[in-house]
Amino acid sequence: MQKSVRYNEGHALYLSVVARKEGSKRGYLSKKTTENSRWTEKYFALYQNVLFYFENDQSARPSGIYLLEGCTCERAPAPKHYFLVIFGHEGQKPLELRSEDESDCNEWVECIQQASYSDIMIEREILMQKYIHLVQILETEKIAANQLRTQLEDQDTEIERLKAEIVVLNKAKERMLPFQGNQEEEDPDIKKIKKVQSFMRGWLCRRKWKIIVQDYICSPHAESMRKRNQIVFNMVEAETEYVHQLSILVNCFLRPLRMAASSKKPPINHDDVSSIFLNSETIMFLHEIFHQGLKARIANWPTLVLADLFDILLPMLNIYQEFVRNHQYSLQVLANCKQNRDFDKLLKQYESNAGCEGRMLETFLTYPMFQIPRYIITLHELLAHTPHEHVERKSLEFAKSKLEELSKMMHDEVSDTENIRKNLAIERMIVEGCDILLDTSQTFVRQGSLIQLPSSSERGMLSKVRLGSLSLRKEGERQCFLFTKHFLICTRTSGGKLHLLKQGGTLSLIECTLIEELDASDEDYNAAGQGFSHLEFKIVVEPPDGQSFSVVLLAPSRQEKAAWTSDISQCIDNIRCNGLMTSVFEENSKVSVPHMIKSDARLHKDDVDICFSKTLNSCKVPQIRYASVERLLERLTDLRFLSIDFLNTFLHTYRIFTTAAVVIDKLADIYKKPFTSIPVRSLELFFATNQGAWGSDSLNNKSPRLCRKFSSPPPISIPSRTSSPVHCRKLSLSSPVGVKVGALDLSTTPPAPLDLSRGPSSPELSPSAGDDISGELPRIDAFCGKLRRSIRRAVLESVSLDKFIPESPSSSEPGDLSPCRSPSTPRHLRYRQSGGLAAGENSRCTMSPASAFAIATAAAGHSSSQGFSNSEKSCDKEFIIRRAATNRVLNVLRHWVSKHSQDFDLNGELKTGVISLLEEVLRDPDLLPQERKAATNILSAISQDEPDDTQLRIEDILQMAESPKAECFESLSAMEMAEQITLLDHIVFRSIPYEEFLGQGWMKVDKTERTPYIMKTSQHFNDMSNLVASQIMAHSDVGSRASSIEKWLAVADICRCLNNYNGVLEITSALNRSAIYRLKKTWAKVCKQTKALMDRLQKIVSSEGRFKNLRETLKNCNPPCVPYLGMYLTDLAFIEEGTPNFTEEGLVNFSKMRMISHIIREIRQFQQAPYRIEHQSKVTQFLLDKTVVMDEDTLYELSLKIEPRVPPG
Repeated sequence: MQKSVRYNEGHALYLSVVARKEGSKRGYLSKKTTENSRWTEKYFALYQNVLFYFENDQSARPSGIYLLEGCTCERAPAPKHYFLVIFGHEGQKPLELRSEDESDCNEWVECIQQASYSDIMIEREILMQKYIHLVQILETEKIAANQLRTQLEDQDTEIERLKAEIVVLNKAKERMLPFQGNQEEEDPDIKKIKKVQSFMRGWLCRRKWKIIVQDYICSPHAESMRKRNQIVFNMVEAETEYVHQLSILVNCFLRPLRMAASSKKPPINHDDVSSIFLNSETIMFLHEIFHQGLKARIANWPTLVLADLFDILLPMLNIYQEFVRNHQYSLQVLANCKQNRDFDKLLKQYESNAGCEGRMLETFLTYPMFQIPRYIITLHELLAHTPHEHVERKSLEFAKSKLEELSKMMHDEVSDTENIRKNLAIERMIVEGCDILLDTSQTFVRQGSLIQLPSSSERGMLSKVRLGSLSLRKEGERQCFLFTKHFLICTRTSGGKLHLLKQGGTLSLIECTLIEELDASDEDYNAAGQGFSHLEFKIVVEPPDGQSFSVVLLAPSRQEKAAWTSDISQCIDNIRCNGLMTSVFEENSKVSVPHMIKSDARLHKDDVDICFSKTLNSCKVPQIRYASVERLLERLTDLRFLSIDFLNTFLHTYRIFTTAAVVIDKLADIYKKPFTSIPVRSLELFFATNQGAWGSDSLNNKSPRLCRKFSSPPPISIPSRTSSPVHCRKLSLSSPVGVKVGALDLSTTPPAPLDLSRGPSSPELSPSAGDDISGELPRIDAFCGKLRRSIRRAVLESVSLDKFIPESPSSSEPGDLSPCRSPSTPRHLRYRQSGGLAAGENSRCTMSPASAFAIATAAAGHSSSQGFSNSEKSCDKEFIIRRAATNRVLNVLRHWVSKHSQDFDLNGELKTGVISLLEEVLRDPDLLPQERKAATNILSAISQDEPDDTQLRIEDILQMAESPKAECFESLSAMEMAEQITLLDHIVFRSIPYEEFLGQGWMKVDKTERTPYIMKTSQHFNDMSNLVASQIMAHSDVGSRASSIEKWLAVADICRCLNNYNGVLEITSALNRSAIYRLKKTWAKVCKQTKALMDRLQKIVSSEGRFKNLRETLKNCNPPCVPYLGMYLTDLAFIEEGTPNFTEEGLVNFSKMRMISHIIREIRQFQQAPYRIEHQSKVTQFLLDKTVVMDEDTLYELSLKIEPRVPPG
């Protein structure tokens, strides 16, 4: 019996699995069975030349296998979508299959037809035959190429041989024809003609080429390329400087501090080092790579391709982002570490390294924050000089857009941390150090030079002449720094360092009382003090653990005095109002002042119209980063607090995002309708109490009483708790109880408590009366004790008590209570621990607006509900809000008028609006005496039209310079010229109004109209520089020119001693002009000491590192001073170009406004410090004489005549 065919079933099953996964064709087909000719649907899978079919696509084993080798596949003609698989021998029935659609049927037929191993072998054989044929052709071609190469070499050899033969034949021919050659040379006319023709051809070619080159040099494209190349060269220099700064940061600070952190007694731990220097080393490595790439591009000049370099830089910006986000925390950690004396000593040792050039660690940590904006400005300039069709333009624009995103974040961080860096810089300048400046919540307000007058005891020993003498001004000159919590008084050494005064060097403002005007009854008042023109003001200090003393300071001008006193007063009000309200509210209310501020989400939570930074301002409220104009005006008029830094920034920059009319309208609105102008949520939080005694009905009251009435002033009627039927209750500072209550006693005799709530007919309170109401003690004792303690700590001003004390001879005896009278000047009321007025102060019992507001809020908001009716509470609330609104309006106007008087001189409508508002305030019958006095002072200040007579104007000097002929240069001394140059420079510098520093007007097309005074300053600088150069070139002999150079450098050195660095730069820039610098014979006659002096002066005013040497010099000098204006204009342009004024959402970029305000504040500090130099018309006539001034071209032509160019070789 024949056995069945055996096959490897395991391998067949494996192939079926492969076919299901990787088969060339898989899917369901219908198969016709052989038994009953029925169609059954199976799952087929074709793998190479084997066809498997399964019951379904989930079956593990195949139902059948067909070997397709030698088979054919064709479509069945009649049935639809049928096809047959015909096997290659007879007797085998064909396989009938059917698909669902036409395309699937065609695909199966095509795949089965190609599934043949024999066909593949045939095709392989054909390809092998073709390959063998191509290899034979390639070998043949190689042989032919070698033959051709050999032929070429033979031909080259033959050509060289033939050339040599030609040379030999030509020489032989010349020897054979001597007579003919001599005949040609003997014809001179032909020779001359040929020479002329050759010369003319050469001249025409050179002239044509020169015209072509000259036309290109003068073309816009060449000019653009020159500017583009210059931008790139400047970028390389700046990058070199930046890499050097980063290497100092890493090598002089980071790595040594890492080693110190690993020592046995580390002054700093590794975590703090990492926090301070986060990513600093990585940024250095990144920029070293970038710098090397820049230098490689410069090596390929004039082809400069930079876009790919920025493509390398852009992916690494996340490193910068981490550095930026950590910047504020880094400076805070550094400030905390400096409180460790060991670390501070070590850091000073590192900073004394010669490579640091006197710069502090904070300065190096800030350098990376300015680098990305510098790249943006460079890209702006490159794009301005890059044609639109340039291949790099799109890449540069993309790089600029990415860098601008990071720059926006950097500007915000720099703005937020500027206060910390300023404090640390001042602390580093003080030799003894100053721990209070290491408090990161301390905000810098202003600095300047004031004269400290002797105390009353010292002044009595001095003569009248001595008081006004120059020696007193020099000996008493002090560098003063005002912060939100402290006032520093320092002396400056010749080296520029500061020393705190041993007594009264650091004044805590919460212990200070400001007296703006000294009257005759003051013990420090000088009868001969009229010589000071009322420029002095007094600060009385009452330390809790020491004896009180006073400091009398003299300002250089009325404007400076007004600025100092307004800022000091505002800082005192801020710190006292916060401290007073906190102490009053605690234990008596659920809402203390800090909690009240935290409860108002509008003060710290970002919204669609405002965004806050992490930094807190002087009132412990987050600084505004972006905000709408409405929210900024709302913050300006928020009655709960007023940050001095916000107010100064707002008044400096408001014209960028709004108008003066809008601001004055807002102030008028808050004055006339205080309730409707204050956000309801703010009012609710302000009047929140633990009992909720004040209902919402009074807040929403629409009665006319919520607006101000200026008709007859009826007193506020309040039901009395005493026998008096009607009395005027304004503000009660004590409770009507006996001595046991411990009420505040304002008289000199203890038995008589001051009750301000009683009317004139109220009887004196006897001990029995106190016993009758002793049941009320638990209800009011806590509040009264707290109020008494808070008032004891406060120094109160501006609200006169006689407004509230009814004068009646029967109510008090002369010995019991001294009636308070209205003071002639604003004074703070001082209370001692034992109660009662300080000696000599009982005649001036006043309160500050902010303090009165706080006490009124405390007294009204926390008195018991049984004691007062609803109408009484409503009146108190209205009184509080009206007083606070009036004080806020007068406070803002006082700062505005005293610090920015130019606004009112240039804007008549603004001046009229403010005068009209002040007159309306003065018509208010309920106005308090000190409010009336403040309004009157502001009105008189804004109404006076005459300028300061002591201030010379440049127009006056120009008018004087027109008369007699000017003196000659030789007859004037260097001291005279230096003093008058300084006087002229300062007059021109101080005449610039601060609004010209906004908006980059000096870079616009219409700059003469937008910034006329900045343009005058620039023109004056150029005129003085031209005068110096022209005067030197006017001398014909070498010795006179050298002497002139030495004299001008002596003038420049005296200007340096006078702190006139603008004059130094005027002279040194003139000497560096090409017309003078090229005069080698002249400079050879100049002595070495003078050349060394010029090098020192140039180093001071060098623009290297953003004028780093000049900035350090300005930091260490006492005003008066004339800085170089271009340094500040560069800073302002840097800020303006780095970030926009408004965000995409239309919010004001207030962080940018804050940075601009800080620069303007520094400029105005130098503008407002006058020189005491007497004007000499003969010298100014010479300095302003333009008849001898030559322009640049004339100077250079004259220079070429004096010393012609030496021909090369």
